[in-house]
Amino acid sequence: MRLKNHLIVGGAVIALSALALTGCSAPSSSSNTAAASGSLTIAKPDGSAVLATQINNPFITTGSGMSLGYDRMIYEPLAMVNPVGKNETTPWLASKVEWNSDYTQLTVTPREDVKWNDGKPFTADDIVFTFTMIKNTPALDLAGLKLADIKKDGDNVVMTFSESKFVKQGDVLQTTIVPEHLWKDIKDPAKDPVKDAVGTGPYTVDSFSSQGVVLKARTDYWGGAVPVATLKYLEYNDNTGLLRALQSGETDWAQIFITDYQTNYVDKDPEHNVFWGANILSPDMILVNTTKAPFDDVAFRKAVNMVIDRKAHAEKARSNAGPELTSVTGIPQPTGDQYIAPEYQDETFSIDVDGAKKILTDAGYTWDGDALVDPSGAKVSFTLQDPQGWNDYVTGIQLVASQIKTALGADAKVATPDANTWFGNIASGNFDAALHWTGSGSNPWHIYDDTMNGAYLDQESGGQVADNFGRYDNPEATKLLQQYASASDDATRTDALNKIQKIFVDDVPAIPIGTHPTLGEYNTRSFTGWPSEDDQYATADPTQPSAVQVLMSLKPVK
Repeated sequence: MRLKNHLIVGGAVIALSALALTGCSAPSSSSNTAAASGSLTIAKPDGSAVLATQINNPFITTGSGMSLGYDRMIYEPLAMVNPVGKNETTPWLASKVEWNSDYTQLTVTPREDVKWNDGKPFTADDIVFTFTMIKNTPALDLAGLKLADIKKDGDNVVMTFSESKFVKQGDVLQTTIVPEHLWKDIKDPAKDPVKDAVGTGPYTVDSFSSQGVVLKARTDYWGGAVPVATLKYLEYNDNTGLLRALQSGETDWAQIFITDYQTNYVDKDPEHNVFWGANILSPDMILVNTTKAPFDDVAFRKAVNMVIDRKAHAEKARSNAGPELTSVTGIPQPTGDQYIAPEYQDETFSIDVDGAKKILTDAGYTWDGDALVDPSGAKVSFTLQDPQGWNDYVTGIQLVASQIKTALGADAKVATPDANTWFGNIASGNFDAALHWTGSGSNPWHIYDDTMNGAYLDQESGGQVADNFGRYDNPEATKLLQQYASASDDATRTDALNKIQKIFVDDVPAIPIGTHPTLGEYNTRSFTGWPSEDDQYATADPTQPSAVQVLMSLKPVK
């Protein structure tokens, strides 16, 4: 099933951050008429701990449902927002969405004839309930929606926000909708595991065990006939184990980094195996904890930024799955060329060990033999951490650690905790440095919001933040990010973005290291219709909201 898409337009450029959907027509019914058949196996490399407890709560990002991605086939959003291709939006549980001129109000028309998988009808009340629950439960508002009011207006739902949603329309539209008739009795929706996974999606949970999760297709799905009868979700201990499963055909669909993907995956079955790195506007960054030594010192941050070998990162850590990151602004190219401030158009990263040492010397650092000593007399030491089994990220931090040790003499260590521990460490600030991605959109706002926005610090809950994990606190940067988000014209946005880039380059709140394409691997032995470089209607990542859109676009091979 491919629903009708609507181009996303903002100002003079096509942009994910500006969804002009006024007058959108309802999507067409599914063209699939045949009964579901066959199966697909979908897998992740995060270890068996993910399957220790069944957690079907779509608001718990580390739970089994969201970690594996099977929740995407059960719960659905109002619309799908495409980060690639033409940045179009596809109405889903909404048949129509319409923003007002300053993006502070959204009018939603709920889709008719949709049923929850327990047979109850989906209505506007479910939308009102879901967003009200998020509004009243700060721990659920991970995207900072700042909903001021929501109400029914005839057949529609009208949401009013306390600030412009120009840059966060995708966050609003891709919010998971849950059934009021069941969730109204949940005392703590931020923690309840939600054993009964009742959603509007095309699948239900057939079985859950430590060996994996099996979903079965519904026969009464609102979107029409479901093309795949059974989905099997598995966990592997690391990328290596999952790669073997992809090579052997034991697994059909995944999102992992593959070293030399052409040789190690595509060439194993060149007729059917597909690897696609969708080029999105999102870099990988060394997130640094700016609240503790040594990264609380901008001189040290600048010095580290000057000795990292980004070419080596692209070649050795990423196997050239994406282009080398070259702009000092951290904006990936060529995707973001139009957004780079004039003063940085020709400013590219280069390794400058002598320049880095001069910055440190001027700031009071010395050396004891080869060991770097900070102005207080302590030898500089820190740990870079990323999850075990994440081969590309672990290789990345190993390279960085080696480069910093060799060039500057800092004692850079590497730690590889399990994924759940790592996520917890990052959110709670229990880290020195880590390699991490940033949010993406069709403009760079999310890159800088994720690494510089002090608003996330104000929203800290239970000692954890939802973003700006390095806890960088610069009121001017926060103000400029807000100005960009709420601006009503392109000139104001451009001015704010140029100033944001200058702060980023001068203060180094995070250290950009490489591009971060959205990866996906699949085979076409049993089903066709997958997204690809030639058909970019979605990414090929099975954990994203669009995974259900991809699934419903598949067609069995005859």
